[in-house]
Amino acid sequence: MFAINPFAALSASIPPALMQAYVVLMIVLVAAGTLFDIVHKGSAKYFFDNWRRSKSKARPIAGGELMSIALKTGVVDVLASGEFCNARRRIAHLLTMYGFILHVVSTVVMVFDPSAHPVWAHLWWIGGLMVLMGGYWFWFFIRVDVAAEGSSPFRLMRADLFVLSLLASVTLALLWAWLGGMVLFALYILATTVLFGAVPWSKFAHMFFKPAAAFEKRVSEANGTNQNLPTLSRDDPEQQARHSMELLRDAPMDMGLGIKREAPRHY
Repeated sequence: MFAINPFAALSASIPPALMQAYVVLMIVLVAAGTLFDIVHKGSAKYFFDNWRRSKSKARPIAGGELMSIALKTGVVDVLASGEFCNARRRIAHLLTMYGFILHVVSTVVMVFDPSAHPVWAHLWWIGGLMVLMGGYWFWFFIRVDVAAEGSSPFRLMRADLFVLSLLASVTLALLWAWLGGMVLFALYILATTVLFGAVPWSKFAHMFFKPAAAFEKRVSEANGTNQNLPTLSRDDPEQQARHSMELLRDAPMDMGLGIKREAPRHY
């Protein structure tokens, strides 16, 4: 079962050209949804305007240094998800991210090449199981409102659209490949269409914004333009005056562990 291309067996009922057209349509929906999200929220305009304003105040960065920053961004922030300080959150994210990439790439390969090597079927299953491990672990045990605030894991918000549609798509895909049946396949297609078609209303596009934001942050640190932001030290009177709460303007930066003394489970 794990070495069989499930889409090849489906070709007896659905023409391969139709399945390939559906994959192309999903790619187009992701690209169009991401562009719409960028234009609607003004994300690209913000980054380019901020970059343009900061160039006059920035020190020049050599090409080699810029390449080093880009490489560090790719390795630390993208491949290793370095923005997550919590180890469990990072592991869950990495499982979901790499599982999703494996699952999608192997799906495309098997749809466009029914005679693809059995290793692609293995990667399809492995990627799907990685998504389920990371996704359900996050949903039931790591989410802040569930783990720290005591909310029900079944409480739904629009922000949950991406992770829920992803879990539904992959869960139904594996169930369909295991049990068969056109009903499960139809539900799988429905969940997948929601996943890729609802990009403007979900967090799907964030996977494209985060690398750009991480790169811009590292560049601003390297060229000195981040000095216009509050620092970690309140020794500078100008930095003290920037604090919105007068009571804390003269307070030391290190005020103890505070709420980090124990896990926030007081509910």
